[in-house]
Amino acid sequence: QVQLVESGGGLVQAGGSLRLSCVVTGSSDFTLQTVGWYRQAPGKTREFVADIMTRGSRDIRAYSDSVRGRFTISRDNAKKTLFLQMNNLKPEDTGVYYCNRATIDWGQGIQVTVSS
Repeated sequence: QVQLVESGGGLVQAGGSLRLSCVVTGSSDFTLQTVGWYRQAPGKTREFVADIMTRGSRDIRAYSDSVRGRFTISRDNAKKTLFLQMNNLKPEDTGVYYCNRATIDWGQGIQVTVSS
């Protein structure tokens, strides 16, 4: 059974930084799969934040327009861990952040709150 466990969330002031981590267990082909981050703000639907796929020696990244240039997604395939470095955080980045594997499996989510 695949499990995804997020960590690293919390409360930060606007302009600050946080780094989210997601450890994936039970997956035998983590390196071949696209993994990513989504978020859900209060009263809104879940939205795409960023994802990453590994093809050969290259990592191919995609970002939503709202976070491009501020967030960086990365992965450690040996440790089956996904990261999201979030810089210059804004109050509108507040929400529950979810780790996703191959659009199938989800983590339980972790709260990120950015105060103004």
